[in-house]
Amino acid sequence: MYFFGSKDIKFYVQNWIENRKDFFAGKDVLDLPAGNGVSARQLHALGANVVAGDLIPEFFRVPEINCAYVDLAEKLPYADQTFAFILCQEGIEHVTDQLRVLAEFARVLKSQGTLLVTTPNYSNLRARMSYLFNESELMGKIMPPNEIDSVWFNPDRQNKMYFGHVNLIGIQRLRLFAKLAGLELVKVHANRVNYTALMLFPLIYPFVCYFSWASYRRMKRKQGADAANQVREVFALALSPAILLQNHLLVEFVKTAEPRTAVGRKTNLAHDFVT
Repeated sequence: MYFFGSKDIKFYVQNWIENRKDFFAGKDVLDLPAGNGVSARQLHALGANVVAGDLIPEFFRVPEINCAYVDLAEKLPYADQTFAFILCQEGIEHVTDQLRVLAEFARVLKSQGTLLVTTPNYSNLRARMSYLFNESELMGKIMPPNEIDSVWFNPDRQNKMYFGHVNLIGIQRLRLFAKLAGLELVKVHANRVNYTALMLFPLIYPFVCYFSWASYRRMKRKQGADAANQVREVFALALSPAILLQNHLLVEFVKTAEPRTAVGRKTNLAHDFVT
């Protein structure tokens, strides 16, 4: 965690890429959504074959790279197992069907390929407190999701609706959806601490620990050690100070299975559906 420095998640993504710069030469990579092209430019400079896409490609500002119109909410226009690396930066919170998005990323990602996802951290303590008091992203600053602030239209594509931060996602759902898509969580990377969350931490963390432990213990007692071991990662994430304090989620995944086979392989201990 960083207690000082930039709040901009692009800064930490740039550092992540720079620390792995030898990996990208000659690799096919996807930057989606690409935004104005800051990360695409960096990847291109490192020798990667960059494919860029965005819902509003007119904002892209890197002349040497073509940025195509791509809607995350639709089937991605790429062949299976095309990319060695995919960057999804501040995009998944704008999409309603996030499991489908992750499954599409897994489909076009090569086996053992890397997916890096960034999104506002809806699991930190400030976000949880804001939802409690105002059901919004920032209590006292932003209204709850509504049809004025939260739904936009692309002026060049009138039939396309664009959501703001309507579908904010926390680490637990992000991990679950990724796992069901065939993506294993590798690491939640460090970024700037949120100071409001930091002030809340000593007051709330004991309760987080107690209720997380109580839920885990109850599951172990009712469903057995195998089930408890399978969700041990969930328990660890629930107690993680980094998750509870940082401004963003900067999460690295690796593809370990095809989306069509991952569900059956990962949910062998799940409840049967009965009527």
